[in-house]
Amino acid sequence: MNYNFDWDVVARALPAMMQGLGITVQITLITIAISMVLAVPVAVGRMSKIEVVRWAAQAYIEVFRCTPLLVQLFWIFYAMPALTGVTLPGEVSAVIALTANLTAFMAEAYRSGFQSVPVEQVEAGRMLQLSRFQQLRYIIVPQALRQQLPVILSLNISLFKDTALVSTIAVADLMFISNTISSQTYRSLEVFTLAALVYFAIAFPVSLATSTLERRMQNSSGMGAPPAKKKLVSRMMPGSRTTDPRTDSQAAVPA
Repeated sequence: MNYNFDWDVVARALPAMMQGLGITVQITLITIAISMVLAVPVAVGRMSKIEVVRWAAQAYIEVFRCTPLLVQLFWIFYAMPALTGVTLPGEVSAVIALTANLTAFMAEAYRSGFQSVPVEQVEAGRMLQLSRFQQLRYIIVPQALRQQLPVILSLNISLFKDTALVSTIAVADLMFISNTISSQTYRSLEVFTLAALVYFAIAFPVSLATSTLERRMQNSSGMGAPPAKKKLVSRMMPGSRTTDPRTDSQAAVPA
């Protein structure tokens, strides 16, 4: 191997890449905040007894789950202006596409959580003359969010990594800045290695926190005595997951 590493390029590129990281984090947080709200009515519509509402919600979910995110980005940025005559900035197009995509996945996570809420609790809410909105607010949504929190966090981690695709529509995120610096310096190995480390440094701690939260939720389900504490390296090893049979229950909640 005759490649001569030039890590001075990394030092010079770091400030610009941190600016790109700021755009990446900004897009990620905005998308997550909007998607977590929009996914609730989509999930409720997916369980509705009204066929038109149910099929419309399911069609939306399947379209965005079964088509590549890159195609969705290109369609919002390039194709939609041809239909509407309105040209959107790259960052706005990126937020719209990412939000539409994440909402579809988040809605399915919500639906699974809603259906796992014991139907007896919903019936108790009706006996207390709670409205449908009050049932969702005080009974269904809090329990569903708590149960599906590991899944939601995993989806958010995936979204953070998927934001690298917005560089294809000229959004100055971390990946776009890295690609630009690589083209200018001809030091792809150093620059993209640094970019990968930056993504990893943010995603990996959140992934560990998600795994820890999932284990704690499983241990608090009352299934036996809690296991002994393990070292960090031991917790990272595969094959130590346990299952909670309660998550397999699918007691349907009528809409």
